[in-house]
Amino acid sequence: MSHRLYSDLAAWWPLFAPVGYYEEQAGYVAARLDEVCPAKPRRVLELGSGGGSMALHLRQHADLTLVEPEDAMLNVCRRLNPGANHVKGDMRSVRLNRIFDAVIIHDAINYMTRANDLIAALTTARAHLRAGGLAMIFPDDTEETFAPSTHTGGQDDPVAGHGLRYLSWSHPATGTTYTIDFALALRSANGSVELVHDRHTFGVFSRATWREAFRQAGFLEPDIRPDRWREDVFLARAEVWDAAA
Repeated sequence: MSHRLYSDLAAWWPLFAPVGYYEEQAGYVAARLDEVCPAKPRRVLELGSGGGSMALHLRQHADLTLVEPEDAMLNVCRRLNPGANHVKGDMRSVRLNRIFDAVIIHDAINYMTRANDLIAALTTARAHLRAGGLAMIFPDDTEETFAPSTHTGGQDDPVAGHGLRYLSWSHPATGTTYTIDFALALRSANGSVELVHDRHTFGVFSRATWREAFRQAGFLEPDIRPDRWREDVFLARAEVWDAAA
C-alpha cells in the first residue's frame, strides 16, 4: 500500500517528525554504542532511515549508512544528513557487501506485518554485522504492550510560513497487524488548509515471536530493555556467522 506521508507529502515530514523529537532517543542509542564499540570511527547502518531525523543526532557518534526504500524520503534525508551514505533499498532484502559495528532499525520495523518479513529484516541486520556487533530494534509495540490509542502532534515552520498538525488513531489488532489512521491538516503559507487521510498497517508480534525471529536470523538471545518511549527495545549480539550453513 502506498503511503502519502512517504511520497507526495514527504516534504512535510520535518514538521510531522521534527528532529528534536529524536534527540533523547538518539542519546540512548549513542550510549549503547559506547558500550559495544567505544573505539571510533564506528560504522553504523540504519535500515528504514525515513527522513533522517534520528540520524541527524547520531552522525557525531558514528559513520552512518542510511537505507530507505522511498525516493522522496531519501531526498529529505539527504538534505538533513549530507555527510551520510544514502542507499535506496528494502530492509528485507538489501545487501551492501559491507560490515558494520551496529545496525539500527527504529520504528520502520513496524511495517513488517508477517513473521517471515520480520525474520528477513533481522537477517539483513545480521548479514551486515561484524561478529559481536549489536542490533538495536525499536518497535512501537509488542503483542504484550499494544493498546489502541490516539496521539496528536505537528508544528509550524516560521521561516516558510506553513504548518502541519495530525491526529493518529490506532485500532485493535487482528492477528499480527493493526491499522493506524492519520488525519493531517496541512496549512500553506497563504493560509489555505488541506485535510488528508493516510492509513498505515503495522505489525505487532509477541515477545516469543521476536525471540524466535532473532534466533532464526543468527543472533544470540536478545536483551529486552524498556526505554522512556516504549515498553520493549530489543538489543541483540551477532553470533559468529557460519559460512557453510
